[in-house]
Amino acid sequence: MKSGFSGGAVVSWLAGVLLVLPVAAIFYTAIGDTDELFTHLMNTVLPTYVGNTLVLVAGVVLLTLIFGLPAAWLMAMCRVPGAALLEWLLILPLAFPGYIVGYIYTDLLDYAGPVQSALRDWFEWSQPQDYWFPDIRTLGGAIVVLSLVLYPYVYLLARMAFIEQSANLLQSARLLKASPWDSFRRISLPLARPAIAVALSLVAMEALGDFGTVSYFAVQTLTTAVYDTWLGYSSLTAAAKISALMLVAIFLLISAERYSRRRQKLFQKDLRRPENMRYPLRGGKKWLALIWCWSLVLFAVGLPLLQLAGYAFDYFLASWTREFRDYTFNSLLVALSAAVISVLIALVTAFYRRVVNRRLSVLPMGMASLGYAVPGTVLAIGVLLCLTTADHWLNDVAGYLGWGRPGLLFSGTLIALVFAFVVRFSAIAVGSVESSLGKVSPSLDMASRTLGYGTAAMLYRVHLPLIRRGCLIGALLVFIESMKELNAALLLRPFNFETLATYVYNFASDERLELAALPAILLVVVGMIPLILVNRSLEQQHL
Repeated sequence: MKSGFSGGAVVSWLAGVLLVLPVAAIFYTAIGDTDELFTHLMNTVLPTYVGNTLVLVAGVVLLTLIFGLPAAWLMAMCRVPGAALLEWLLILPLAFPGYIVGYIYTDLLDYAGPVQSALRDWFEWSQPQDYWFPDIRTLGGAIVVLSLVLYPYVYLLARMAFIEQSANLLQSARLLKASPWDSFRRISLPLARPAIAVALSLVAMEALGDFGTVSYFAVQTLTTAVYDTWLGYSSLTAAAKISALMLVAIFLLISAERYSRRRQKLFQKDLRRPENMRYPLRGGKKWLALIWCWSLVLFAVGLPLLQLAGYAFDYFLASWTREFRDYTFNSLLVALSAAVISVLIALVTAFYRRVVNRRLSVLPMGMASLGYAVPGTVLAIGVLLCLTTADHWLNDVAGYLGWGRPGLLFSGTLIALVFAFVVRFSAIAVGSVESSLGKVSPSLDMASRTLGYGTAAMLYRVHLPLIRRGCLIGALLVFIESMKELNAALLLRPFNFETLATYVYNFASDERLELAALPAILLVVVGMIPLILVNRSLEQQHL
């Protein structure tokens, strides 16, 4: 059976190598000479970029913890009125790209916005000097906006960790007269630390890689430094050096997260916790819990969605243009292509790992998953380096053979964008397919071999029907993420080609948020689909 899968082994290793090449290309190019440009950046603006990035990441991590952890505890461990509705409303902010929420709050809170205009009317202030109002387009504003969008990472993983904790431990705490606060502080929180550490590392990586929000708020971070160095100074090597610094920072984040929980293991688990184990909330505690949870929903989902809906309704005719329909089709085409290719790669690499089951067989799957930790702007550098090299080789070979020079066949077409999305999001498909494939009993492999099935036939006729749901979920998640991706799309899209994400970004950057509302709503609605599926899966798992 192993020899029968030789073709799959070749495809697995080829896919793994191709998907890891952009990351390797960044480090290889970073070694090159930059004609003292990088030294100039190091001596002038780069320390400011690094400082802003550290403050941004630390602020977002802290604020998402403050937002998400109490909500997770309340939803998992307490009886809160309307909890069935709140449980899925609290995860919806993940459907909003951070830059869209940033545009909305800038429009609401700027000097000419409705909030400050109403304050001036109420208090009869006539000049800006008559009052003080916080400026949203600052580093602090970016921290708040990104925290509102990213806190569901903490909420989801912490809530799952709280739900999975042993009912025996919690019941013992009650028998010992421990208060809810003592139970949280001494039992639930220590047991949930690994999940919280994973969530915070995801939040840190998302904040580190954000471009749309910090760019719109004029906050100079390492991500904007990559963009500005590449396009402003026309130095791909200097941009690669900054990208390498970011990759090292991400590696340190992941390593620190894993090191912090290296000795933590949880063996006792009882998912059948009765409903009466939840703490009842009465009086002021009940109202405080409701205010906290509904405030998160209001500021992270309600206000942005209402503002977008109002703009979309008022400017529907101006927004419903041929360009909008064309760019929607472009997004669907690129996202669907990336989803199909990612799932095929996940199928081949995961099945190769299952069939061969050797130490090295896990490497293609790991290499295919590496790109998810790379910010889109940084990944675009690596993709461009690889594809421009491929274009040069192709043109040289074609010219030598007398076929003419085809031009930028790889880096100047949709191939670059689809390749970037596949590198970025294949990890999602690999995780989904691997999880589904792991639930298939090995005895089915033996039975298939006994019946004379080859490896390819076994995959097609036995495993594929059983893991179809995992493949569909993986494809859907990759599709949604590709629809929302802005960083790589901005840098790699062909000339005169726009996606919905770049379309929204261009309108909002030109202070025409009204015309960006309709495509933004479409992105948000599409992004809600996997979140609802995740929440339903979580509920069914712990019934």
